[in-house]
Amino acid sequence: MKYASPYTPGAGAMPRYLAGRNEMLENAEKVLQAVVKGYPQNSVVYYGLRGVGKTVLLNAVEEQAEDLNILYAHIEIAEKKSFIIQIANASKKLIHRMSAIESAKDFGKKALGILQAFQVTYNPEDQTFTAGMTEPSAYITTGILADDLTEMFVAMGRLAAKARKTVCFFIDEMQYMKVDEMEALVNAMHRVNQLRLPVIIFGAGLPKILKILGEVKSYAERLFKYIPVSKLSDTAATEAIVEPARDLGVLFEDEAVNEIKKWSEGYPYFIQELCDTVWEYTEKEIITKEDVQRVIPTFQTNLDQGFFKVRYDRCTKKEHDFLFAMAKCGDLPCTISNVAKIMGNRVSTISPIRAQLISKGMIYSPAHGEIDFTVPQFHLFLKRINPELKIEKE
Repeated sequence: MKYASPYTPGAGAMPRYLAGRNEMLENAEKVLQAVVKGYPQNSVVYYGLRGVGKTVLLNAVEEQAEDLNILYAHIEIAEKKSFIIQIANASKKLIHRMSAIESAKDFGKKALGILQAFQVTYNPEDQTFTAGMTEPSAYITTGILADDLTEMFVAMGRLAAKARKTVCFFIDEMQYMKVDEMEALVNAMHRVNQLRLPVIIFGAGLPKILKILGEVKSYAERLFKYIPVSKLSDTAATEAIVEPARDLGVLFEDEAVNEIKKWSEGYPYFIQELCDTVWEYTEKEIITKEDVQRVIPTFQTNLDQGFFKVRYDRCTKKEHDFLFAMAKCGDLPCTISNVAKIMGNRVSTISPIRAQLISKGMIYSPAHGEIDFTVPQFHLFLKRINPELKIEKE
């Protein structure tokens, strides 16, 4: 094509045309506007599989926050990174900005004092987090993470109210939060809501986040709105395919659109990847079914070497065998007893592997006793790299 591709298969990259998410964005804007006007709202958590556009959705809501002059911070949690350090650093920036506002300077000094007292220490020996002080201060932390984070959030919220500002945290990959971190965050937001302070969270994570939040605090289900993000409807998938190209004078024949929907199964990331590949290898301004079919091997190779491989390489040999056994089950979701049978092991023997894969965000439990991949079409990738799904039984 003579124009650069209008499709964006990068991780979390905002597509030129965001299809199928209008209702979610409208609701998010209503929530933000209500908080700005002084009406507390439940925080929002988007959850779904990989590749459905959760990060893109967060970024779109972030743009709404910018338009509403809301102070915000974006945090992407990594599996081995301290969320508490991230939230403390983000809070520090926001508190400093609000402390410069004349009407809030006195409150700003207090908030900064509490923030300085909130010291997070990482112990590499046992990988634990503790909260406490390292030097004398007018503000004393308790060493109990939930209590100290709550005090910091309340101080920040009171400062925001005095400065007539709203604070919003955008937290991606929430499933990587440790239990004590999640409990502390829920505790802090619960208190902020009770005091009607202008602080809110928009988060995103894999489906396991529902179970984690439900277990840490019984009232978490009333504190957050849980909104599922899934693959696009047939109409939205069509729009995601044709609209970006239409602006550049390129059209898709109906059969070409249907072929893309067949291979992508309506998952936003796969649509972007496949359309981008079609664009790269096609010079015509009317794209046909044959044009799509011709690049399918390249499309799959791109996915295998990037989207799938980066996740597969994080797993151990035993975890790989577990994944192959899941793919060998046929219909998904499957049961762990069936996986154990295929692997030639007892359920108790492979249960720790299951737990490790859930912790890594590779699989999840859609219902009691069931497991499935968090990555769409991952079973097809496994079959491509191991056609017979061979497993080395112990």
